[in-house]
Amino acid sequence: MKIICVGMNYAEHNKELKHSIGEVEGITLANDPTNIGTGNAGALTGQESITDVAAQPKFAPTLFLKPETAWLRPDWPFYIPDFSNEVEYETELVVRINRLGKSIPERYAYRYYEEVTLGIDFTCRDLQRQLKAKGLPWEISKGFDNSAFCGEWVKLKDLGIIRQGEGPNPSEKTIQDLHFEMQLNGETRQVGWTGDMLHTVDRIISYASRFYNLKMGDLIFTGTPKGVGRVHEGDLITAQLEGKQVLECRIR
Repeated sequence: MKIICVGMNYAEHNKELKHSIGEVEGITLANDPTNIGTGNAGALTGQESITDVAAQPKFAPTLFLKPETAWLRPDWPFYIPDFSNEVEYETELVVRINRLGKSIPERYAYRYYEEVTLGIDFTCRDLQRQLKAKGLPWEISKGFDNSAFCGEWVKLKDLGIIRQGEGPNPSEKTIQDLHFEMQLNGETRQVGWTGDMLHTVDRIISYASRFYNLKMGDLIFTGTPKGVGRVHEGDLITAQLEGKQVLECRIR
């Protein structure tokens, strides 16, 4: 199993962390028939309307990996590591890949998942900040052991999402119309809607599959909305997807 993560996928979060346009706009690929790598960078940082970029080809998603050892079972607590003084939560929609795929066209990407959940991308923000300032890779700030917490898996059909080939009438509701929220010690800290993603789930899967063979059980963390913050020993994180609680994580 590998864990593929998408950074900077919500404009308001980019604005919150003061990401520059240069950071968000990503890269341009050679021989790219989809034209990913062009678009409206101002919208990606919250400096312009997101709707302005929706009708245009978008910048390539920013991907990074967490190793298998980053996965934290849903019934285990998260222990704050001793190498960081500023660990933050990032609540994200997580998709689980259900079949082998490589170079998947975006229009077929929906066939490669049928379950979702919410997850926490735990981040050592102090380490990330130092590494980025020095122009160094920042994997250790994101990919350390137990940094990827996942909640209870939910089938899309149980969320009212019926795709082509899954029933006589596909639903109007899609994976890009899911609402979620997260509380820290009972206080709401993050509220997200997947329609605000700068790169859709299907685009992310298609793009990631150009570089990596996707295998059954691989996880894709799709990015976090605004509201990230620090965790402390004794905290309790809870989160709901479409009103159903799917995640509870105790901080030790």
